[in-house]
Amino acid sequence: MPQPAYSDIGASYVARGFELAFQKGVRRYAIIPLSINIVLFSIAIYFIFHYTAIWVADLVAWLPEWLRWLEVVVWPLIIIGVLLLFALTFTSVANIIASPFNSLLAEKVEERLTGIRAPGGGVAGMIKDIPRTLGREMQKLVYFIPRTLGFLLLLLFLPVIGQILWLLWGGWMMTIQYADYAFDNHKIPFRTMRSSLHTHQGKSLTFGVVVAFLASIPVVNLIMIPVAVCGSTAMWVDHMRGQNLP
Repeated sequence: MPQPAYSDIGASYVARGFELAFQKGVRRYAIIPLSINIVLFSIAIYFIFHYTAIWVADLVAWLPEWLRWLEVVVWPLIIIGVLLLFALTFTSVANIIASPFNSLLAEKVEERLTGIRAPGGGVAGMIKDIPRTLGREMQKLVYFIPRTLGFLLLLLFLPVIGQILWLLWGGWMMTIQYADYAFDNHKIPFRTMRSSLHTHQGKSLTFGVVVAFLASIPVVNLIMIPVAVCGSTAMWVDHMRGQNLP
């Protein structure tokens, strides 16, 4: 039987993810996505420190003269936005490469929390499902890319409000990215998954915003993929599994 809900606060599932990812019996499944993340984010960190100051200066220079008083507010928000852009870009690449292993990790976390072994799961099941898993990642990209471009334009041309909307969108993307592994393991359609997350929008969004913020912090971001997979799977088990499975 599923365990009682760990929390009604979405952000607390990030802490739950840290707890689960390094537990005995789970951490071995986190090693490969963790390794992929370390390699790609090491590259990302270099580019962030090299280009962010230049880009921020250019973006602030775009402000019209009558809005220059907003520079004090806009400067830190733009820095956060640029960091999140890098985090989301490199996380997307890492997630495509690591998606089969993330699915296996979500499966093992769900087994641990529910005591129910997935039929046809394990490494053999992961290998068999690689085409479907990669196809699901493509569905996410098709959903993410046009919306990200729209919010990026708001980030650049709508001071303050654009930055806030960008942060919220980044959080929503993180939630969809990581929560989807548990849904996809049960072959729940992408649209149904999004609808279920909308039903729990408060929990889903706060979870994703915290993940997006931590994914923009050097060193911390190195471990965020397995942590986010574990935390979102725990949220699925506690709040959404019963509503989506017969």
